[in-house]
Amino acid sequence: MNILIIGGGGREHALAWKIAQSHHCDALFIAPGNPGTAAIGTNVTLEVNDFKGIQDFCMEKGIEMIVVGPEEPLVNGIYDFFAANAATAHINVIGPAKEAAQLEGSKAFSKHFMERHNIPTASYAEFTKVNYEQGLDYIKAHSLPIVLKADGLAAGKGVIIASNHEEALASFKEMIQDQQFGAASEKVVIEQFLQGIEVSVFALTDGKNYQVIGHAKDYKRIGEGDTGLNTGGMGCVSPVPFMDALFMKKVEDRIIIPTIQGLSKEALVYKGFVFFGLMNCDGEPFVIEYNCRLGDPETEVILPRLQTDLVSLLAAADNGTLEDTNIEFHPQSFATVMAVSGGYPGGYKKYFPINGLGAAANIAGTIVFQAGTGFEGDAVVTKGGRVLTVTAEGADLQSAVNTAQKALNLISFEGMYFRKDIGYEFKS
Repeated sequence: MNILIIGGGGREHALAWKIAQSHHCDALFIAPGNPGTAAIGTNVTLEVNDFKGIQDFCMEKGIEMIVVGPEEPLVNGIYDFFAANAATAHINVIGPAKEAAQLEGSKAFSKHFMERHNIPTASYAEFTKVNYEQGLDYIKAHSLPIVLKADGLAAGKGVIIASNHEEALASFKEMIQDQQFGAASEKVVIEQFLQGIEVSVFALTDGKNYQVIGHAKDYKRIGEGDTGLNTGGMGCVSPVPFMDALFMKKVEDRIIIPTIQGLSKEALVYKGFVFFGLMNCDGEPFVIEYNCRLGDPETEVILPRLQTDLVSLLAAADNGTLEDTNIEFHPQSFATVMAVSGGYPGGYKKYFPINGLGAAANIAGTIVFQAGTGFEGDAVVTKGGRVLTVTAEGADLQSAVNTAQKALNLISFEGMYFRKDIGYEFKS
C-alpha cells in the first residue's frame, strides 16, 4: 500500500525507518520530512495542518494509510476531515478523532476523563479568569512543590513545577492574566506534585482493544544528573529495569484497560497510539498525562526494539484484528541519545553543517535519526534545537549507551552537545 507520514522530526524519521521495512509498504511519503526521511521515502512539501493540501495529495497518489506524527493536526481534527469526505473516508488515518484527541489537547478534559473512570492521577483543580482569585487562595494553601499546567497545547512549555508559593503565584498570573501561552493558558490546571520516577508506556488501540508496543524512560533535563532546564527530551532507554511483569500488570489493570474501556463507553473514536505518561510512585503507577501520538525521542527507542511489523499492526487497528496480533520485542537493550544545538533549550543558532553522519551510521548496532535538520544545497545542516539522535542496541543498557556515545563522538556541528549520562541510574 501507499503510506503517508505526517511530520518532519526524529519521531517521523523513526516511523519512516520502521514502516519502510514492511513488505506491505509499496510507496512511502513524508510531509514535510527531513534529510533523514528523504533517504527512505519521498518528502512532500506540505504543512502538517494543510488538511486540504494533504487530502488532494492522498487522492493523487492513491494513499491508503496516513500515520500522523505530531499532536497539533490530531487536535485540529485531521481524522474528522478525512472521514467527512466520501472520496477519502476509506483511508486508514492513524490517530484519534478531534474529540478523543482532547485527551492531549486539554489537561482539564483528560483529568475529568480519568476521574470518571477511576484512573489514578494527581489531585487537581482548574481555574480561569472567572475564578482567578480563588486560584490564588488555592495556591497559597497548597503543599509544595506545586504543578501548574496550561490547559491547551503549549509546544511542550506549558508545565511549571514551582518550589515555593511566590513562584507559583507569579506563574499563575503569567499564564492567565498575561496570556503567556495564549489561548492554551486561558484555563490552568493546578496539580499535586507526584514524587517518583517518570516513565512512558505506548499502546496502539482501535478504540476497543489494544496492544502495548513499548515503554521507555525519557531524560528531560538539559544537564547531566537531571539538572538544568527542561527540554523536549535528551535521550531514552528501553526496556526500563523496574518495568517488570508486576508493575506492568498494575499499569494495564489500573490505567490502560480503564482508559480503553472509557473511550468505548463514551463513544470516543480512537484508532491510533496512546502515550501514557506515568509516574512510578514506590511501585504504584499514576497518570501524569495522556498524549494521542507517539513521543519524541521515545519513538526512536521503542520502534527499533519492536520486532513486529508496524504496518501489519496499524492495519489490524483498522480491520478489527488488533486483539489477535502477536507483539514481539528484540531481546537486546536499546538507548537513544539526543544531540542538540548550543544554547538549547534557550536561544540557539541554525544552519551549521553536520559532519560524520555516515561514519556514525556505519557503527554496528546503531541508527542515526535526524530531527532538527535541513538541506543547504547537498549539505545537511542544523535547523532546530534537538538536531538528531543516535539509537544503539546492546546486551544491557550501559553497553547500548556506550555504543550510542561512540557513534555520537564521530558526529560534529558547531555547538553540539549531548548528555553523557543517559541511563545513569541503571548502571551496574
